[in-house]
Amino acid sequence: MQQIKSLENRIDEALSNEQLHTNFRSAMSYLMEKRRDQFPDEKQLKNEREIASTIRSNSVTQLPELLIKLEENLEKNNIKVHWAETDLEANNIVYQILKEANAKTVVKGKSMVTEEIELNEFLDNKGIEILETDLGEFLVQLANEKPSHIVMPAIHKNRKEISKAFFDHFPEFPYTEDVDLITQQVRKILRDRFRQADAGISGVNFAVAETGTLCLVENEGNGRMCTTVPPIHIAVTGIEKVVEKLSDTPPLLDILTKSATGQEITTYFNMISSPRREGEKDGPKSMHLVLLDNGRSKIHQNNDMQETLKCIRCGSCINHCPVYTQLGGHAYGTVYPGPIGITLEPQKQGITELGELTSLCTMCGACGEVCPVQIPLPKLINKLRSEAVEGNNTSELIEGARSKRKPLESLAWKIWKQVYSNPFIYSIFSKTATRLNFISPKKLGKWGKYRITPRPSKQSLKELANQAGFDHE
Repeated sequence: MQQIKSLENRIDEALSNEQLHTNFRSAMSYLMEKRRDQFPDEKQLKNEREIASTIRSNSVTQLPELLIKLEENLEKNNIKVHWAETDLEANNIVYQILKEANAKTVVKGKSMVTEEIELNEFLDNKGIEILETDLGEFLVQLANEKPSHIVMPAIHKNRKEISKAFFDHFPEFPYTEDVDLITQQVRKILRDRFRQADAGISGVNFAVAETGTLCLVENEGNGRMCTTVPPIHIAVTGIEKVVEKLSDTPPLLDILTKSATGQEITTYFNMISSPRREGEKDGPKSMHLVLLDNGRSKIHQNNDMQETLKCIRCGSCINHCPVYTQLGGHAYGTVYPGPIGITLEPQKQGITELGELTSLCTMCGACGEVCPVQIPLPKLINKLRSEAVEGNNTSELIEGARSKRKPLESLAWKIWKQVYSNPFIYSIFSKTATRLNFISPKKLGKWGKYRITPRPSKQSLKELANQAGFDHE
């Protein structure tokens, strides 16, 4: 059995990979520049962010009511709604739908929620063939890897790595490093798979409660093929993706695409409101929506952390994060990397399990400055750090609160507080520290691994001031 690498080992591995740094630095710089070009007017950007934030805040505040309304309107539209509290429950629901339809082959559009529940692995173990049809996801699946970014799954690979992975699996095509040509070759492969698939699976960007409409944002057309060609369409989404009105979608779509990839708008915006109706020539014969909780209800109950659920998965916070740029997505070891990942994942899976992720933040504030829906990510990350060692009256809503508290470290800070709050004790301490500076440690645990450990001066500041003739009183 392969041993799972620790966070520290994954970080060391990423930091020593120069090619990875080059790939990410180039990609992130490009995406940041593209986003800047889309928002030349700061006042207009501020206004757009406030509108988008208000829409998402309204959705999160009214989440229970909107979900009930969404279910009612979806059922009216002949879309069957399924509720899943856990990832296993969601996987079993999808499997039962496929089993009842005797479906053996599935094509899937890009969906981070299905990555979250590991649907591909689950169905594969059940003997159902599932194929990713988004180009990036397709290439990642060929390499037997996980996505390293929530919008651009294969961004960690350069052109040569992509070309080799494709040629290794499809040697019938001539080797090429022309990405456009590879795209054409993948299209030939997928076209027959779309026609032959027994079912299609997709994610959801916005679920409109008012009309029972599922909105899907994409660039390649594969999402539209997955949701219209096979006889069954199964959509899977987190419960937080609901919005109140159809009029809420244009402002969110506009700022989503500009923030994610620097586009005015994506090539396709699909609005799905029902399966195939009588007399229509295309579309699935039956439709299902799986609404996944998987810890989101607990986040919703926590007023201090509720804003996490406003996220529209644009990836802008990831693109601007200096830590992510150095490490890449795989070092995090979670489905959602970057600032949104280290905010969301410890809440879903517990601080005991993933609380150390919050250390992957420099508190530079870039993520909060660019978030299109104004999620205060630095504040939330800092809150999780506090929960990890101290906790508060909402700690029962975050599994593992106080689990990272270290008695020796806690004692050290208590001593520090006493020393620095008492002038007499501080004076004795400073004299002792300067006189015995030669025995100070050369390294201070992990902190000193990448830093030069400071050593006390031979004389205190007070003594130096006295020698210079300054009156310290």
